[in-house]
Amino acid sequence: MSSFSEFDEIGYWSEIKLDIIRDYAGAYSKILASKNLPHIYIDAFAGAGQHVSKQTGKFVPGSPKIALDVDPPFREYHFIDLNAAKIDHLQSLTGNNPNVHLYAADCNDVLTGQIFPTIQYKSYRRALCLLDPYGLHLNWNVIMQAGQLKTVDIFLNFPVMDINRNALWRNPDRVTAEQRARLSSFWGDESWRQVGYEQTPGLFGTIEEKVSNSEFAQAFRERLVKVAGFKRVPEPLPMRNRNAIVYYLFFASQVDVAEKIVVDIFNKYRNRGQA
Repeated sequence: MSSFSEFDEIGYWSEIKLDIIRDYAGAYSKILASKNLPHIYIDAFAGAGQHVSKQTGKFVPGSPKIALDVDPPFREYHFIDLNAAKIDHLQSLTGNNPNVHLYAADCNDVLTGQIFPTIQYKSYRRALCLLDPYGLHLNWNVIMQAGQLKTVDIFLNFPVMDINRNALWRNPDRVTAEQRARLSSFWGDESWRQVGYEQTPGLFGTIEEKVSNSEFAQAFRERLVKVAGFKRVPEPLPMRNRNAIVYYLFFASQVDVAEKIVVDIFNKYRNRGQA
Protein backbone atom coordinates (compact mmCIF):
# COMPACT_ATOMS: atom_id res chain seq x y z
CA MET A 1 0.00 0.00 0.00
CA SER A 2 1.19 3.51 -0.83
CA SER A 3 2.16 5.79 2.09
CA PHE A 4 0.18 8.64 0.52
CA SER A 5 -1.85 10.39 3.22
CA GLU A 6 -3.08 13.76 1.89
CA PHE A 7 -6.54 12.72 0.76
CA ASP A 8 -8.98 15.33 -0.51
CA GLU A 9 -11.80 16.17 1.89
CA ILE A 10 -15.10 16.31 0.03
CA GLY A 11 -18.41 17.88 0.94
CA TYR A 12 -21.88 16.45 0.72
CA TRP A 13 -22.41 17.80 -2.79
CA SER A 14 -19.35 15.87 -4.01
CA GLU A 15 -20.68 12.68 -2.46
CA ILE A 16 -23.91 13.24 -4.41
CA LYS A 17 -21.88 13.68 -7.59
CA LEU A 18 -20.20 10.34 -6.96
CA ASP A 19 -23.61 8.70 -6.49
CA ILE A 20 -24.70 10.17 -9.82
CA ILE A 21 -21.60 8.83 -11.55
CA ARG A 22 -22.23 5.40 -10.00
CA ASP A 23 -25.84 5.33 -11.21
CA TYR A 24 -25.10 6.44 -14.76
CA ALA A 25 -21.91 4.41 -15.23
CA GLY A 26 -23.80 1.26 -14.30
CA ALA A 27 -26.63 1.94 -16.74
CA TYR A 28 -24.19 3.04 -19.47
CA SER A 29 -22.05 -0.07 -19.20
CA LYS A 30 -25.06 -2.40 -19.31
CA ILE A 31 -26.40 -0.77 -22.47
CA LEU A 32 -23.06 -0.70 -24.28
CA ALA A 33 -22.21 -4.27 -23.25
CA SER A 34 -25.60 -5.48 -24.52
CA LYS A 35 -24.70 -4.00 -27.91
CA ASN A 36 -21.23 -5.55 -27.76
CA LEU A 37 -19.63 -2.12 -28.14
CA PRO A 38 -16.18 -1.67 -26.56
CA HIS A 39 -16.61 1.15 -24.04
CA ILE A 40 -14.03 2.87 -21.91
CA TYR A 41 -14.09 5.01 -18.79
CA ILE A 42 -11.98 8.18 -18.56
CA ASP A 43 -11.36 10.23 -15.44
CA ALA A 44 -9.48 13.44 -16.25
CA PHE A 45 -8.93 14.56 -12.63
CA ALA A 46 -8.87 11.15 -11.00
CA GLY A 47 -7.22 12.03 -7.70
CA ALA A 48 -5.98 9.34 -5.34
CA GLY A 49 -8.98 7.05 -5.81
CA GLN A 50 -10.50 7.72 -2.41
CA HIS A 51 -11.49 10.76 -0.37
CA VAL A 52 -12.39 11.70 3.17
CA SER A 53 -15.97 12.76 3.88
CA LYS A 54 -16.20 16.12 5.66
CA GLN A 55 -19.44 14.96 7.23
CA THR A 56 -18.34 11.63 8.64
CA GLY A 57 -14.54 11.71 8.55
CA LYS A 58 -14.61 8.31 6.88
CA PHE A 59 -13.08 7.21 3.59
CA VAL A 60 -15.29 7.53 0.52
CA PRO A 61 -14.54 5.63 -2.73
CA GLY A 62 -13.54 8.04 -5.48
CA SER A 63 -14.80 7.95 -9.04
CA PRO A 64 -12.02 5.58 -10.25
CA LYS A 65 -13.00 2.95 -7.66
CA ILE A 66 -16.67 3.45 -8.49
CA ALA A 67 -15.96 2.87 -12.19
CA LEU A 68 -13.85 -0.21 -11.49
CA ASP A 69 -16.71 -1.73 -9.49
CA VAL A 70 -19.25 -1.35 -12.30
CA ASP A 71 -20.64 -4.61 -13.64
CA PRO A 72 -20.39 -5.40 -16.49
CA PRO A 73 -16.93 -3.84 -16.53
CA PHE A 74 -15.64 -1.25 -18.95
CA ARG A 75 -13.18 -2.46 -21.57
CA GLU A 76 -10.54 0.08 -20.51
CA TYR A 77 -9.99 2.62 -17.74
CA HIS A 78 -7.92 5.78 -18.16
CA PHE A 79 -7.11 7.71 -14.98
CA ILE A 80 -5.28 11.04 -15.22
CA ASP A 81 -4.00 13.47 -12.60
CA LEU A 82 -1.22 16.05 -12.50
CA ASN A 83 -0.29 14.98 -8.99
CA ALA A 84 2.10 12.05 -9.35
CA ALA A 85 1.65 11.05 -5.69
CA LYS A 86 -2.08 10.66 -6.20
CA ILE A 87 -1.48 8.51 -9.27
CA ASP A 88 0.96 6.37 -7.30
CA HIS A 89 -1.69 5.79 -4.64
CA LEU A 90 -4.26 5.02 -7.30
CA GLN A 91 -1.85 2.44 -8.69
CA SER A 92 -1.80 0.76 -5.27
CA LEU A 93 -5.61 0.50 -5.41
CA THR A 94 -5.91 -0.75 -8.99
CA GLY A 95 -3.11 -3.30 -8.78
CA ASN A 96 -1.88 -4.86 -12.00
CA ASN A 97 -5.14 -4.71 -13.93
CA PRO A 98 -3.99 -4.66 -17.58
CA ASN A 99 -7.06 -2.66 -18.58
CA VAL A 100 -6.15 0.26 -16.29
CA HIS A 101 -3.98 3.03 -17.73
CA LEU A 102 -2.56 5.70 -15.42
CA TYR A 103 -1.17 9.11 -16.40
CA ALA A 104 0.63 11.54 -14.10
CA ALA A 105 0.20 14.36 -16.58
CA ASP A 106 -1.95 17.26 -17.78
CA CYS A 107 -5.30 15.88 -18.92
CA ASN A 108 -5.61 18.61 -21.55
CA ASP A 109 -2.65 17.07 -23.36
CA VAL A 110 -3.38 13.41 -22.64
CA LEU A 111 -7.02 13.50 -23.69
CA THR A 112 -6.60 15.36 -26.96
CA GLY A 113 -3.28 13.78 -27.93
CA GLN A 114 -3.50 10.18 -26.72
CA ILE A 115 -6.94 8.99 -25.64
CA PHE A 116 -9.62 10.74 -27.69
CA PRO A 117 -7.97 9.86 -31.05
CA THR A 118 -8.55 6.17 -30.23
CA ILE A 119 -12.32 6.65 -29.84
CA GLN A 120 -13.30 7.18 -33.46
CA TYR A 121 -16.90 6.55 -34.47
CA LYS A 122 -15.91 4.10 -37.19
CA SER A 123 -14.03 1.98 -34.63
CA TYR A 124 -17.28 1.40 -32.69
CA ARG A 125 -15.46 2.42 -29.51
CA ARG A 126 -17.39 4.61 -27.07
CA ALA A 127 -16.41 6.41 -23.87
CA LEU A 128 -17.78 7.93 -20.70
CA CYS A 129 -15.54 10.79 -19.58
CA LEU A 130 -15.63 12.58 -16.23
CA LEU A 131 -14.27 16.13 -16.44
CA ASP A 132 -14.21 17.27 -12.82
CA PRO A 133 -11.56 20.01 -12.60
CA TYR A 134 -10.51 21.55 -9.31
CA GLY A 135 -11.29 24.97 -10.82
CA LEU A 136 -10.57 26.57 -14.19
CA HIS A 137 -8.05 23.88 -15.12
CA LEU A 138 -9.71 22.50 -18.24
CA ASN A 139 -9.29 23.71 -21.80
CA TRP A 140 -12.24 24.11 -24.12
CA ASN A 141 -10.54 22.10 -26.88
CA VAL A 142 -11.01 18.98 -24.72
CA ILE A 143 -14.77 19.56 -24.57
CA MET A 144 -14.86 20.50 -28.24
CA GLN A 145 -13.03 17.36 -29.35
CA ALA A 146 -15.33 15.16 -27.25
CA GLY A 147 -18.36 16.74 -28.91
CA GLN A 148 -16.99 16.46 -32.43
CA LEU A 149 -16.05 12.80 -32.04
CA LYS A 150 -19.74 11.88 -31.46
CA THR A 151 -18.55 8.93 -29.36
CA VAL A 152 -18.06 10.45 -25.90
CA ASP A 153 -20.54 11.13 -23.11
CA ILE A 154 -19.25 13.64 -20.59
CA PHE A 155 -20.03 14.74 -17.07
CA LEU A 156 -18.58 18.21 -16.57
CA ASN A 157 -18.03 20.30 -13.47
CA PHE A 158 -18.77 23.91 -14.43
CA PRO A 159 -16.89 25.66 -11.57
CA VAL A 160 -19.05 28.74 -11.11
CA MET A 161 -17.65 29.49 -7.65
CA ASP A 162 -14.09 29.61 -8.98
CA ILE A 163 -15.30 31.65 -11.96
CA ASN A 164 -16.95 34.21 -9.68
CA ARG A 165 -13.96 34.41 -7.35
CA ASN A 166 -11.38 34.91 -10.06
CA ALA A 167 -12.80 36.18 -13.34
CA LEU A 168 -16.48 37.11 -13.46
CA TRP A 169 -16.43 40.11 -11.14
CA ARG A 170 -19.01 42.87 -10.82
CA ASN A 171 -16.32 45.26 -12.00
CA PRO A 172 -14.71 43.46 -14.98
CA ASP A 173 -12.02 46.13 -15.34
CA ARG A 174 -10.43 44.98 -12.07
CA VAL A 175 -9.95 41.37 -13.25
CA THR A 176 -6.34 40.56 -14.10
CA ALA A 177 -5.35 39.53 -17.60
CA GLU A 178 -4.22 36.15 -16.25
CA GLN A 179 -7.63 35.38 -14.74
CA ARG A 180 -9.45 36.52 -17.89
CA ALA A 181 -7.21 34.21 -19.91
CA ARG A 182 -8.04 31.26 -17.62
CA LEU A 183 -11.76 31.71 -18.17
CA SER A 184 -11.28 32.25 -21.89
CA SER A 185 -9.33 28.99 -22.09
CA PHE A 186 -12.13 27.13 -20.30
CA TRP A 187 -14.90 28.87 -22.27
CA GLY A 188 -13.12 28.59 -25.62
CA ASP A 189 -12.93 32.29 -26.49
CA GLU A 190 -13.72 35.69 -25.01
CA SER A 191 -17.45 35.58 -25.75
CA TRP A 192 -18.04 34.95 -22.05
CA ARG A 193 -17.62 38.69 -21.58
CA GLN A 194 -20.65 39.37 -23.76
CA VAL A 195 -22.87 36.77 -22.07
CA GLY A 196 -21.51 37.33 -18.56
CA TYR A 197 -22.58 40.97 -18.38
CA GLU A 198 -25.66 42.89 -19.46
CA GLN A 199 -26.10 46.55 -20.18
CA THR A 200 -28.79 48.27 -18.12
CA PRO A 201 -29.77 51.95 -18.12
CA GLY A 202 -28.71 53.92 -15.04
CA LEU A 203 -29.15 57.45 -13.76
CA PHE A 204 -25.86 58.57 -15.32
CA GLY A 205 -25.83 56.33 -18.38
CA THR A 206 -25.50 52.64 -19.15
CA ILE A 207 -24.39 50.31 -16.35
CA GLU A 208 -22.65 46.98 -16.94
CA GLU A 209 -24.02 44.37 -14.54
CA LYS A 210 -23.06 40.73 -14.04
CA VAL A 211 -25.68 38.14 -14.99
CA SER A 212 -26.87 35.50 -12.55
CA ASN A 213 -25.12 32.16 -12.10
CA SER A 214 -28.00 30.35 -13.77
CA GLU A 215 -27.92 32.66 -16.81
CA PHE A 216 -24.18 32.17 -17.20
CA ALA A 217 -24.56 28.39 -16.92
CA GLN A 218 -27.32 28.44 -19.54
CA ALA A 219 -25.03 30.31 -21.92
CA PHE A 220 -22.42 27.59 -21.46
CA ARG A 221 -25.09 24.96 -22.06
CA GLU A 222 -25.81 26.60 -25.43
CA ARG A 223 -22.11 26.43 -26.30
CA LEU A 224 -22.07 22.70 -25.59
CA VAL A 225 -24.80 22.26 -28.19
CA LYS A 226 -24.11 24.93 -30.81
CA VAL A 227 -20.31 25.02 -30.70
CA ALA A 228 -19.10 21.68 -29.32
CA GLY A 229 -21.81 19.74 -31.17
CA PHE A 230 -23.43 17.68 -28.41
CA LYS A 231 -27.02 16.86 -29.33
CA ARG A 232 -28.33 16.17 -25.84
CA VAL A 233 -27.47 18.52 -22.98
CA PRO A 234 -30.11 18.50 -20.23
CA GLU A 235 -30.45 21.24 -17.63
CA PRO A 236 -27.37 21.10 -15.40
CA LEU A 237 -27.71 20.14 -11.76
CA PRO A 238 -26.70 22.92 -9.34
CA MET A 239 -24.51 21.48 -6.61
CA ARG A 240 -24.93 23.46 -3.40
CA ASN A 241 -23.11 24.01 -0.16
CA ARG A 242 -26.08 25.09 1.92
CA ASN A 243 -27.51 27.94 -0.19
CA ALA A 244 -24.44 28.71 -2.28
CA ILE A 245 -23.98 27.03 -5.66
CA VAL A 246 -20.49 25.53 -5.74
CA TYR A 247 -20.70 24.31 -9.34
CA TYR A 248 -23.12 23.08 -11.97
CA LEU A 249 -22.89 19.44 -13.01
CA PHE A 250 -23.41 19.19 -16.76
CA PHE A 251 -24.04 16.08 -18.82
CA ALA A 252 -23.61 16.01 -22.59
CA SER A 253 -24.18 13.22 -25.09
CA GLN A 254 -25.35 12.46 -28.61
CA VAL A 255 -27.94 9.90 -27.55
CA ASP A 256 -31.58 10.43 -26.59
CA VAL A 257 -31.73 7.54 -24.14
CA ALA A 258 -28.60 8.80 -22.36
CA GLU A 259 -30.28 12.15 -21.76
CA LYS A 260 -33.41 10.44 -20.45
CA ILE A 261 -31.41 8.32 -18.00
CA VAL A 262 -29.48 11.34 -16.71
CA VAL A 263 -32.59 13.50 -16.33
CA ASP A 264 -34.11 10.76 -14.17
CA ILE A 265 -30.89 10.53 -12.12
CA PHE A 266 -30.62 14.31 -11.74
CA ASN A 267 -34.24 14.48 -10.57
CA LYS A 268 -33.54 11.75 -8.05
CA TYR A 269 -30.76 13.81 -6.43
CA ARG A 270 -31.98 17.36 -7.16
CA ASN A 271 -33.19 18.12 -3.64
CA ARG A 272 -30.45 16.30 -1.78
CA GLY A 273 -27.66 18.82 -2.29
CA GLN A 274 -28.82 21.26 0.34
CA ALA A 275 -26.70 20.13 3.27
